[in-house]
Amino acid sequence: MGKYTKEDIFRIVEEEDVAFIRLQFCDIFGIPKNIAIAASQLESALDNECMFDGISVEGFVRGDESDMYLYPDLDSFEIYPWRPQSGKVARMFCNVYTVDKEPFVGDPRNILQNVISKAKDMGITFKVNPQPEFFLFDYDDEGQPTNKTHEKAGYFDVAPADQGENVRRDIILNLEEMGFDISSSHHEIAPAQHEIEFKEDEAVKAADKVMTFRMAVKTIAKKHGLYATFMPKPVEGISGSGMHINIIAEDKDGNNLFIREDDQLSETANQFIAGILSHVKGMTLVTNPIVNSYKRLVPGYDAPVNISWSSASSNRSALIRIPSKRGKTTKIEVRNPDATCNPYLAIALLLAAGMDGIEKKMTPPAELSQNLKNATYDQLRESGLETLPMTLGEAIEAYESDSFVKEVLGESLFNRFLEAKRIEWKDFRTCVTQWELGKYLSTF
Repeated sequence: MGKYTKEDIFRIVEEEDVAFIRLQFCDIFGIPKNIAIAASQLESALDNECMFDGISVEGFVRGDESDMYLYPDLDSFEIYPWRPQSGKVARMFCNVYTVDKEPFVGDPRNILQNVISKAKDMGITFKVNPQPEFFLFDYDDEGQPTNKTHEKAGYFDVAPADQGENVRRDIILNLEEMGFDISSSHHEIAPAQHEIEFKEDEAVKAADKVMTFRMAVKTIAKKHGLYATFMPKPVEGISGSGMHINIIAEDKDGNNLFIREDDQLSETANQFIAGILSHVKGMTLVTNPIVNSYKRLVPGYDAPVNISWSSASSNRSALIRIPSKRGKTTKIEVRNPDATCNPYLAIALLLAAGMDGIEKKMTPPAELSQNLKNATYDQLRESGLETLPMTLGEAIEAYESDSFVKEVLGESLFNRFLEAKRIEWKDFRTCVTQWELGKYLSTF
């Protein structure tokens, strides 16, 4: 049974003096889009009659296919607590449908729901816990964002060294009003770097929460005069920001499928891990989608470089780690994604890859027994371990060669994502950077 009915939403809108409702969706890169309607148009929207032109949305249809419909998810109705309290603003996440009233194959939310539907047929329910990290930087005198900060705080520091403490507090209070179950927050390793952790949820809701989280963090940081960024590596020489994705699999009775009665990992867990590792190279373009993502995935920092796994919770150099808490909460942590990804597509691919491992009864490689955090690429190759793509260009090649990724995403979205990333990589390769000028201009 759903959280809300249409009648519930009409009642809340009236009682809470909601003046506008945002019908929210996203493009293939996870950039939020919306159509704002007045409360007077709510009935039409709830009857799935809100139409928009998809021609200008990245990765959506072109030309004579442009008319599309938004189908609101009633259970996602929430009021933005940071907006004015007179004439409030609410939002609902929507699925995109074609003019023929069929689910649009290029809608990231629909793609994730298709994966969840397949999991249900396999008797599996997934819960997902993303952990996005972010930086809080200063604005310059013209009001433009910078990558500068005056603070010097580090891991778990407190105020006054941690100058983002009040910002995190404000973010948490707002998110809790929107139904988030916040488990903790703290200053991260690098100066001005932060993490706010929220509890696991059903896969689609977890992806929705990532979308809401990014919006809330940026909006509330700006109210405090700071710029929030989820850019993976905004400053050279310090740790970057990731978005580890924790996954729990349960059967229909709520039993954890990743653990045995003796607290050892189950065969299902091993197969799931094997499936992710077998497809992780092809998925990296989606989980780490921008040029800057690969400045984070380098040796010597917290981010994984090698394609490996470890059941030792202390080994954070492995791409997949099993956190120490076992039993009903046993989870698999995938450590390479970052928060610039489209959460619907990233979660869809990770779950689908794990399910592929279960269906094909894959066997994972031997566990990583040593910590390779500071190992060089040459040392990793000598050890026989494969590595993640080192550049967006390598990720493009791996993505192109994995037919499984195309099957999950669908040919249309797969090709449009690929086309856009080829253009991005070409733009970067033809750009003359400040590093090149500093390195070569005075010498040659």
